[in-house]
Amino acid sequence: MMEVVIICDGEFPRREYPRHIISRADFIICCDGALKPYLRACTKIFGRLREPDLVIGDIDSLSSSLKKTYASRILRVAEQDDNDMTKAFRWAMDNLKDVEAIHFLGAGGKREDHTVGNLGQLMEYTRLYDLEERGVRIDMVSDYTTAFPVSDSVEFWPGKGRQVSIFSPDNSLTITSEGLEYQVGTVVFDNWWKASLNKSTDDRVFLKFSHRSMALIILT
Repeated sequence: MMEVVIICDGEFPRREYPRHIISRADFIICCDGALKPYLRACTKIFGRLREPDLVIGDIDSLSSSLKKTYASRILRVAEQDDNDMTKAFRWAMDNLKDVEAIHFLGAGGKREDHTVGNLGQLMEYTRLYDLEERGVRIDMVSDYTTAFPVSDSVEFWPGKGRQVSIFSPDNSLTITSEGLEYQVGTVVFDNWWKASLNKSTDDRVFLKFSHRSMALIILT
């Protein structure tokens, strides 16, 4: 089974955990300008130069020398309907076999609008590609948080005392919870803050959905 890392052109991770995810990746995709910070960091991460397997995007952020050096690994996708993160994800889903997990790094920071948009994209990917049925896990990892989408009742293991935030664009969705300090059964998801900044009271958290929908869990 394959683990894929997609590195976006946001804040490149500095801490050990997200860099460990990069170090164990079977396939690495850089989104356009993310190639530059990746190349600066990869020797420290791998102990050697580990070239990305693919560089994708409209390639407007790369110097002529980088375009020449990595010409065989560059895939230019000029359309502007989707961002480079989505282009990379779509390519991975359509072209890589036996994908078990896709991790997005560098998808936050620098600009809040990009961060919010990318978090929303995680939920869209689950809906559009039916990832649970295909057995593919996705998450967005930074130096500060891990975010992952869910589309139905879910059990996860954040560890006791970890901050847990729940977001959903579906104001008809009701979620009941086990293992959280503040129960969320009465929350109406009509604004982003509504079920944020909760805390796990056990190693295990269980969320029961009233119906299949879209939601995002962020662990801090």
